[in-house]
Amino acid sequence: MTAARHGIGPPRYYRRMTMIQPSATERATEPLETVAPLDERAAAVSAAAMFRSMGDPARLAILRHLLIREHRVVELIEHLGLAQSTVSQHLACLRECGLVTYRPVGRASAYSVTQPELVTAFFAAAEQLLESTSDAAQACSTAGVR
Repeated sequence: MTAARHGIGPPRYYRRMTMIQPSATERATEPLETVAPLDERAAAVSAAAMFRSMGDPARLAILRHLLIREHRVVELIEHLGLAQSTVSQHLACLRECGLVTYRPVGRASAYSVTQPELVTAFFAAAEQLLESTSDAAQACSTAGVR
């Protein structure tokens, strides 16, 4: 065997790859739906991230409990019947998305919804949408697929 095959010395074939932006003519030939202004794409990415953060039944249950009143992790564990690590992980996700906040209470933390009016409106809109689409949301074959 040669030295190059053992990682010693230069490889037998090396080609430097460069990344280029598509030209204006290439962009013009794309379907119109794929060509969106950058701010629209950024908004869509942000919205998708927000929907993903609310796309877990446990996180939705946590949000519903926090809409009633603030809770400590141990209280959420009792209400939901989930492991402490699971609840903490879901709270971290919701906190990163700006949906919940916490304040220290002794050695524990009390969690609450940052904007309860908006989250309540989100739940109301989701319920209306589910009512209008019947069971179509559950029949969606691409739900949860990334």
